[in-house]
Amino acid sequence: MNTVWRIRLLRLVPFFFLFLLSASLPLLAQGGPPLLTDDPGTPGRNNWEINLGYTIDRQPSDNYYETPILDMNYGWGDRVQLKYEMPYVYNSTDSGPLQSGPGDSKVGVKIRFFQDEKLDLNIGTYPQFEFNNTQDSVRRNLVYKGPLFLLPLEVTKKVGPVDVDLEVGHWFTQQKGYWISGLAVGHQVGKRLELLSEVYSNSTPYAQRDNTFDFGGRYRLSRNALVIFMAGRSFSPPSSGQSQFIGYFGMQFQLGRHLRDDTEKEQEPHEAASMLSRKP
Repeated sequence: MNTVWRIRLLRLVPFFFLFLLSASLPLLAQGGPPLLTDDPGTPGRNNWEINLGYTIDRQPSDNYYETPILDMNYGWGDRVQLKYEMPYVYNSTDSGPLQSGPGDSKVGVKIRFFQDEKLDLNIGTYPQFEFNNTQDSVRRNLVYKGPLFLLPLEVTKKVGPVDVDLEVGHWFTQQKGYWISGLAVGHQVGKRLELLSEVYSNSTPYAQRDNTFDFGGRYRLSRNALVIFMAGRSFSPPSSGQSQFIGYFGMQFQLGRHLRDDTEKEQEPHEAASMLSRKP
């Protein structure tokens, strides 16, 4: 199979992925996906969030895919989340063949150190350590040379009918460190659907900044399973070399002893909260 056809098949992955998973049995979930911006929310005591996804980042001369992505999160108490994530990555360019290999592993601990229910305000931090699984992926430019360390600050505030999430953080790398920042909003539309949007500023160890915007959502299929999706692009034109399309397509599974079935009965007014705020 030549490179062109392999790339075309990769672009069809999200549709096959959603079809297969939507027919699976319900498997608890928390975390940033499908957004790039994260927040202080945690799964809750003894609850699990498992995200399975496909991402795409298309640039004028470079296409980057991650599939499958395994993102596992566990609620260690009401305000602490433990994380492990690992993708399988693909990269294609106009001048070379499709490359693929294991991505980096990422481990992290999210701590929500401030919570005020009267103000609907939550503040937390989410230190994450990223390391290479294989030097072969580094040599083929599928991942950056590790280790890398992220130290962010995350704030969520409810403003009228929407939840507003702000994240600012710094990646420490072996090359030049760089900053990330994101602003996301979410609004619950009925019992099953939450609509999301964000603007996000990212960079690389080589100081190539990319400012993007996107729209997405989470749709609850059952008590334990949600479809999660996002699509967007850079603010800049193709001549900038920045991302002309970014996307996340996947499923989120929620497991735990303390989950409520919001699809079977309406929430009480004082208990209602969007999935973006993700209070336990």
